[in-house]
Amino acid sequence: MNTKYRRAVAGFATVILLSMLAFATAFGKPQWQMIKLKNGLQVIVIENRSVPLVTVEIAVKNGAYTETPEYNGLSHLYEHMFFKSNERSRAEGYHDRPAELGMLQNATTREEVVNYYTTTVKTGTRDAMVLMRDAIRYPLFDQRELTQEIQVVLDELAQHRSNPFFYLINAMDQRLWYKYTSRKNPGGDPETVAKSTPEMMKTIQRKYYLPNNSSLVVAGDVNAQEIFKLAEELFSDWPRGKDPFVEDPVPKHPPLTKDEAVIVNQSVNAATIQFGYHGPSTDTDAPATYAADVFSFILRQPNSKFSRELIDTGLTTGTGLNYYTQLNVGPISLLAQTTPDKLKDALKAINAQIKQFDSPDYFTDEELESAKTLLDVNEIYGREKPSEYAHTVSFWWASSGLDYYAGYVENLRKVTRADIKRYVDKYIKDKPRVVGVLISEADQKRIGLTEKDLLVRETPGLEKREEKPTSSGTTNKPEQKAKTGSATTTGEVKRKSRP
Repeated sequence: MNTKYRRAVAGFATVILLSMLAFATAFGKPQWQMIKLKNGLQVIVIENRSVPLVTVEIAVKNGAYTETPEYNGLSHLYEHMFFKSNERSRAEGYHDRPAELGMLQNATTREEVVNYYTTTVKTGTRDAMVLMRDAIRYPLFDQRELTQEIQVVLDELAQHRSNPFFYLINAMDQRLWYKYTSRKNPGGDPETVAKSTPEMMKTIQRKYYLPNNSSLVVAGDVNAQEIFKLAEELFSDWPRGKDPFVEDPVPKHPPLTKDEAVIVNQSVNAATIQFGYHGPSTDTDAPATYAADVFSFILRQPNSKFSRELIDTGLTTGTGLNYYTQLNVGPISLLAQTTPDKLKDALKAINAQIKQFDSPDYFTDEELESAKTLLDVNEIYGREKPSEYAHTVSFWWASSGLDYYAGYVENLRKVTRADIKRYVDKYIKDKPRVVGVLISEADQKRIGLTEKDLLVRETPGLEKREEKPTSSGTTNKPEQKAKTGSATTTGEVKRKSRP
């Protein structure tokens, strides 16, 4: 590409980015209104009248992070029981009413939140709120229904285990979260799920399903003041309970103390590499979480040095760095896929890139500003669909608090090179880690791969390509940030970073 053409492209990209930045600045503040009822229930309203639909969602601070091994998977099972018959629906005979009104119901269990939601037409808003109130306050945990849903959950978990990648993820988690593994496993343990009882479900309800541990999110074609009045009418007599996290605090995951390696054999043709680190928590190092998001996005761009050295060279077919925001230690994960024959060279090249992460010339100023702007715009585009935005808001409410989320875009814009260097040096470079590889047993033997190979950080004499990084200037929409390891009623397991 000649110099004149490069300048023209750079100038055009600058104009586009400035326009996008102006758009993001104008709409950067989240669009919600919120009150707290006297019993502690937070009521959050997102007005969006683009279509005459309304989503009513209840989020509870529950999930894997509250689960000891004896209860691992019961948050997931509770999710399946939420929309089953309850005292009110059975007494008043309205269990089929949601289907008659065309309501769409679903729920998701994550590490630090469980959310239940229904979407309906505008005229069904009150009915939807009544449905959600009765479901959360008056569950029956009917033994027949519980037995049926136990089998549904067990089938889901079996389906997950039919995927070879499950075994890599599980092996990594066993080592990353070695002391409290169950608290990072939202799907749950099949043996625990199989033994669950109605009394165990009631124990969870009494402990966590309280107004002062929940939020009500209503999004769509609504008026905030009308929803606040309706919430007061329907939910104000829900009795407040003891703070479950004061009574029974969630333990912090202890840090990694050494490097570990694991090779997982499955019937696969390619080879998958995963590096895992402990990242920042929102309550102890919020600034690092913003730097993590920006840095991960820089590396995901096709013109980043990371991509050029690992993908364009043919060493891997795809690679990326990801941070998943969490209150209780967010994981950092570097994933790459390659062929068995290139696996050892790919490991060396990845280690060489990690060593350069904090170098002043690893990315350009243009790449930094482009990443921040595109993340701004991606966040705003995520608000276009109210039903999806409700899930995003409930996720942040539980995992970081809405003050964090309200300032998310503004704090992304403040990220500097020094912030990224501080994040890399504190959480990645020369820090204890777990390295895993998914490969067939035959290919492992053929290439002579051992766990010792995964523990090598530097290779003497490895040639370093001296290539000045260029600005990506890309306007590709970034991968939306969502949650690791969520279990949904549809059986989907999501391994992403944010909702």
